[in-house]
Amino acid sequence: MSYRLQVLISEELDAKIQKAAKRGRISKGEWVRRALRESVEGGRSRSGASVVSQLSVLNGPTSGIDQMLHEIELGRR
Repeated sequence: MSYRLQVLISEELDAKIQKAAKRGRISKGEWVRRALRESVEGGRSRSGASVVSQLSVLNGPTSGIDQMLHEIELGRR
């Protein structure tokens, strides 16, 4: 069974949702349903893995925050 949910949003948010839905080639309603589902499922992807654990497989640079900030500043010079 399906239920209707009516939520008031700003024009700005509506435009952002419309743009995101268009990028995904889905309706605004489907985009909102997916966003709500992902939110209540605790940041889990469709595969069931947490978003954080998925990021770990990217093997991005890691270090202490002070070292990373230092390297960022060096790159700005």
